[in-house]
Amino acid sequence: MTGLRRLISGAMARDLTAFVLPGPSVARSMGLDLAGSHLRVVGTPRHASVLIVVGPLPAGLRDAAAVIYAQMPRPRAILALGAGDIAPLPDAHVSAPLTRAGLQSGLADLRRVIAAGAFRADTGEFTAPALEVRVEYTCPMHPEIVRDAPGDCPKCGMTLVPRETASNGHGGHDTPQEDTPSPAGHAHAGHADDAGGEGPYICPMHPEVVSDVPGKCPKCGMFLVTAEEVESHGHGHGDHGQGHGSKAQGAHMHGDPAAGSAQMHHDVPDEAHHGHEGDGDHCGHGEQADHAGHTGHAGHGDHSAAGLDGIEPHFMSMVELTEGQPRSSDGLQMEWIEAPFGPFFPGLPAGLHLNLTLDGDSVAGSEVRSLVGATELVDGPQMTAGDFVERLAAMMPLSPAAYRTLACAAVEEAAGVEPDHNARRGRAAAVERERIASHLGWLAEFGLQSGFLWLAARAGALQLAVGNADIDGIAAQAGAIRRLIRRVEAAPLMRMRLRRIARIGKDAPASGPVDRARGGGADARAGDPTLIALGFEMRVRDGGDALARLRLRCDEIAQSLDLIAAAGRIAVPRLPDVGRVSGEGAARIETPRGAASLSVKLVDGKVVEAELDTPSDVNIALVETVTAQQELGDALSAVASLDLSPWEVRG
Repeated sequence: MTGLRRLISGAMARDLTAFVLPGPSVARSMGLDLAGSHLRVVGTPRHASVLIVVGPLPAGLRDAAAVIYAQMPRPRAILALGAGDIAPLPDAHVSAPLTRAGLQSGLADLRRVIAAGAFRADTGEFTAPALEVRVEYTCPMHPEIVRDAPGDCPKCGMTLVPRETASNGHGGHDTPQEDTPSPAGHAHAGHADDAGGEGPYICPMHPEVVSDVPGKCPKCGMFLVTAEEVESHGHGHGDHGQGHGSKAQGAHMHGDPAAGSAQMHHDVPDEAHHGHEGDGDHCGHGEQADHAGHTGHAGHGDHSAAGLDGIEPHFMSMVELTEGQPRSSDGLQMEWIEAPFGPFFPGLPAGLHLNLTLDGDSVAGSEVRSLVGATELVDGPQMTAGDFVERLAAMMPLSPAAYRTLACAAVEEAAGVEPDHNARRGRAAAVERERIASHLGWLAEFGLQSGFLWLAARAGALQLAVGNADIDGIAAQAGAIRRLIRRVEAAPLMRMRLRRIARIGKDAPASGPVDRARGGGADARAGDPTLIALGFEMRVRDGGDALARLRLRCDEIAQSLDLIAAAGRIAVPRLPDVGRVSGEGAARIETPRGAASLSVKLVDGKVVEAELDTPSDVNIALVETVTAQQELGDALSAVASLDLSPWEVRG
């Protein structure tokens, strides 16, 4: 490299920007201080030079990870921390253990790699199945019509247009048989008796288009029909009141064919679409509602041809154009769009895929699913009890201590083993320490999504400080944690942002802080003699909204500090030797997100069956409730306020 290139590549190696998979929250829960490692964590791959993979990459996130890497500008590099196989991503440029020391040594090696290879000319192209595209064909007026080959829309007759989509996408949508009329019926399904007349043929939407032979309109693609059909249909110049019999009435360009004309008349005034008062006589029509949009005509004499300057004849009313289409809560029809978020969206749990149906800027519907949950609890026909405990803890990266404690308790009950007094107190304190760290991590993610960057930075730093701290370390951080809580609760912008957002009634099933933030609820700690002896009392908040959930988590952080101080010790659960015992056991514990229960079956000291219920399985069902009719920003805050863990989702 030239001297100038060496200077540039050295500067690039020092100023690293990182996109983290599965997410910064997972990295912090594992004790990795990315912010203090002289690199900037960014929320979009287009601003990243390094992709950091933390732990094994779940199968459900691999395709999305490939897309993230493809979006990164060059030079780009991958640092894998305890990740193992990361395909379809290319091999990591640097691999290191999943520890704080591994992160530091890995970053040092990565800087050398970038400094030496920033201007390499032999860098190959990256490709993966998720990046390949295929062409599918859809109707501009009916986007639900999707085909793998060119053709015509079975609803309006318009020529399908090509669009690119992911190669692993759907294979097309088949239209039900009853929605596939013959070409002659595309524009006038109710006029089958009139079809087949002699020319000339004209377009129902563009009468200036005239042809001597059947075909399609060169302007809008609709099938041409005979002039007699248009006259009998009332779109021409006859008496509208006399031209409609009972047969013709039902097919007055209603439903799907009319949707094909929606884009042809952007200049039609609203008052022409929604009807005027004093329509006169509707004799011969059967139901007046069918023509609520035909306005200002005494008796519908000319059906728009007379008296409305600037409006072309044969226009369709909005009532007809939108018949059968979804409507907003206010009764208005707008174009609904699908807006996907995740699985790596800043401020939402990593691994969560949220799809919102937007009606303007409001949410008309939602669909949410986990891309990382539902892993088999028992790996194979049987597992040793120790391996099972380790597996369950590793499956829950956002709260491993709680699930390790849960697994140990269930196995010990099945084996008839009772931990001693000090072990129980130490375990309880370990779970409370994780509760503090988890709630601080939630505050950090919530601050990032809401724009409170001071909260994201301070809460994230405190989460790292207490995550693996001993009893003295917790005491040393207690003052800073309490000050942060007071600042959060006093912040007026926080109250304005969250009050009355995502309210949940008491009739909806919920778990954990989400449940207790509506004036009642349950807490599994209330039945634990060890915690009761330490002074535990259930905390509740009224309101049921996002602000109440935030305040309750702050209350629980302060309470957990007191419980740890009363315990006097913190001990990560360790499973004693259970020998070759057989039996069944169950346990229940209050994790940071709510109550989790586990039942296990032992045969000769091996776990052969296990069943797990988690709080996120309960709370994820609330997504539709808290997002309905919310503005987009409030809907995302509402989902974040539930503090879901995609790894806990089993359903």
